[in-house]
Amino acid sequence: MNEETTDADLREETAGEAPEVAEHDRAAALEAQIDDLKRQLLYAQAETQNVRRRMEKDAQDARAYAATNFARDILSVSDNLSRALAALPPALREEEGTKVLVTGIEMTAKELENVFQRNGITRIQSVGAKLDPNRHQAMIELPSDQEPGTIVQEMQAGYMIKDRLLRPAMVGVAKAAE
Repeated sequence: MNEETTDADLREETAGEAPEVAEHDRAAALEAQIDDLKRQLLYAQAETQNVRRRMEKDAQDARAYAATNFARDILSVSDNLSRALAALPPALREEEGTKVLVTGIEMTAKELENVFQRNGITRIQSVGAKLDPNRHQAMIELPSDQEPGTIVQEMQAGYMIKDRLLRPAMVGVAKAAE
């Protein structure tokens, strides 16, 4: 019976310890679950903040560049006005019958430039500058005494809208002497 008493005592001791061990394991599991939920909450908050920032930037860009397509379309009107003014012979500019018409076309071109400026549309300065593939499109290489890669002719003006390219300038570039 000594053996039975010992087994019974052991069972009694083990039974007494089991609730404490089980309680400790349960508390540890709950703490791990709390830590996991806290981590998930922090990730969710960070993701929400990133989405909010991205949406704010997209909205700001949409406001800043909303007129991009319209501006590209209106550039052809500006080009045509410039060509019309350039094609007028000096004698026609001085005739009484056409002087008012020429003045009207010049004023229209000037007003169009003012509208461009008010909306952040600026002309890219090209002639004399180094070729920048982000702003210029080289159309032809021309013999010149300028350093190779220098723009010597502008075929079509380029424009920027704020800090973005609206249309590259089409240019002729100096080539190295043969």
